[in-house]
Amino acid sequence: MPHSSLPATVALAGPTASGKSAAALVLAERLDAEIVSVDSALVYRGMDIGTAKPTADERARVVHHLVDTREPSQAYSAAEFAADARRLLQEIRARGRRVVLAGGTMLYFKALFEGLDALPPADAPVRAEIEAEAARAGWPALHAQLAAVDAETAARLAPNDAQRIQRALEVFRVSGQPLSRLHRASVRAPLPQPDLWLSLEPADRAWLHARIAQRFDAMLAAGFLDEVRRLRARGDLHPDLPSMRCVGYRQAWEALDAGWPPELLRERGIAATRQLAKRQLTWLRGMPQRRVIACDAPDALAQVLRAAGVEA
Repeated sequence: MPHSSLPATVALAGPTASGKSAAALVLAERLDAEIVSVDSALVYRGMDIGTAKPTADERARVVHHLVDTREPSQAYSAAEFAADARRLLQEIRARGRRVVLAGGTMLYFKALFEGLDALPPADAPVRAEIEAEAARAGWPALHAQLAAVDAETAARLAPNDAQRIQRALEVFRVSGQPLSRLHRASVRAPLPQPDLWLSLEPADRAWLHARIAQRFDAMLAAGFLDEVRRLRARGDLHPDLPSMRCVGYRQAWEALDAGWPPELLRERGIAATRQLAKRQLTWLRGMPQRRVIACDAPDALAQVLRAAGVEA
């Protein structure tokens, strides 16, 4: 393919452990592109092993953006990501470079390419009030309370899904309208579309499960639990922060609190990662614009390069 015909922007998505980071690195090198991470965990400094963060060598080979941009004590929202990514797209293109948007945080892809729902911002006093009620009555009771005012949202949430129940009740108390209604009346901002949408998805789910187990074992061998110990020792983190709710970190924090044996941490961490992959694949099935490449195919990387017009 002539150089001028190559895609200026490629979105490369996929579930955890599908090989998208390695594929994005090679693709970016062939396209003379920079990588914009679409990952809610890679933004946090000090969270390296449990996020499979790009190594110093990989970041020297290709410029990576939105990696190590926040302290784990800080929140980072989809709206902030969309604003940062829009700015980066403009800056990278102004330098005459191409862009590979790579990651597995599907809400971030949605925020960038479809816009965000017009929801009220977080209200700390209302959240504290809801948390106090949950401490007294339990989250199932608040789930029932949500069902009385927003049956549609309650129907898709588990009775102990504290984070989402809290947000849905917060939205209702702040706006006086059900979250489900606001979602339907959302305002979509016009945002840039990628020239090429690629998604690495397994033809055989067992292959992905085996990869997840291998990667979690590698994380443990690399000192993941010591990394979480260092984070806990900072003194400014707690398990309810978005950073510490990341898959793996949540289980490791609980393991250290409860004194789990290593095999229980491994079991819980792998199970949670498999659930994350399942949610990511569900999101991806709702993206009809994507071109699916079987990540368990022996020539998956070659297919990615071929799709972008840069043969291996």
